[in-house]
Amino acid sequence: MAGEWAPDILGEGFEQRTLMLGEDDEGPIVATLVRSIPNPLRSVLGPLHDVDVLSVHGWSDYFFQPAQARFWNGLGARFHALDLRKYGRSLRPGQTPGFITDLGDYDADIAAALDAMGRRRGRRLVLLGHSTGGLTLALWAARHPREVAALVLNSPWLELQLGAMGRQALAPLVQARARWDPRGSHPAVDLGFYTRAQREVGVLPAEGYRDEWRPEFGFPTHPAWFAAILEGHRQVAFGIEVGCPALVLLSAHSALQLTWSDAMSSSDSVLVVDDIAKAATRIGRAVTIARIDGAIHDVFLSRGDARDAAYRALEGWLTRGALE
Repeated sequence: MAGEWAPDILGEGFEQRTLMLGEDDEGPIVATLVRSIPNPLRSVLGPLHDVDVLSVHGWSDYFFQPAQARFWNGLGARFHALDLRKYGRSLRPGQTPGFITDLGDYDADIAAALDAMGRRRGRRLVLLGHSTGGLTLALWAARHPREVAALVLNSPWLELQLGAMGRQALAPLVQARARWDPRGSHPAVDLGFYTRAQREVGVLPAEGYRDEWRPEFGFPTHPAWFAAILEGHRQVAFGIEVGCPALVLLSAHSALQLTWSDAMSSSDSVLVVDDIAKAATRIGRAVTIARIDGAIHDVFLSRGDARDAAYRALEGWLTRGALE
């Protein structure tokens, strides 16, 4: 069941709808769908007038980027963003932020979102996923063949930062602990550099931004959640087929360091982008990889030149063949 559309924290032009997903041991579970609809002229004449977009955020994140919605609306597409269960607008008191034991459980969130979007026959679905959201949507598309017209992945977390060998060595230990201590604590791995990079390039602070939904040092991680991520990485490494054209947007460089450097404001400070580019070749037969010089982990939150280059690459890919 879903609630009614109501005004969203992003202000005029944005509405949100609560999606009821049942309960678990921490209480009621909800997801939240945010929408932005193009003006009537664009919705008829725009090159993507028959497209519905569903965007999914990454770890320790939520939707707060109105510029993304305006980009898609400008092409005529109806834009929707989903705050998954226990994230952002969907996080309820007493819940473990972002906690999941199987990425497949998000099928319920996505199904509820697609239903609430009111999609009509003949409209094409484009999925847009950032980081962990990119991993989640790639796996979802592979489980739901022929439902997606195009897949756009923004720095998707398709492989562990330790690489394939490190992941394979670590996985049995993580899985064992996940069985007996699923919500146990992990050492902090987010040193706050990614949030600092966004402040350095000027995208933060932003209207509608909530520190409690996107803390500077990230949410604590837990063994069962980490085991679910590693299983997703394993599936990608084995090879999946998303069944549609896919665009993978990545920074040209990584800067994973234990101390801050200015390079982090023009590089991906979260992922090893060369490893992600290699992993991306295993998600389908029609994959385009675009490396954006100067981009940070979320390419659409980079400095102006890199951000503009990412949007140009996306628009060109969408309008020159991907959705034909």
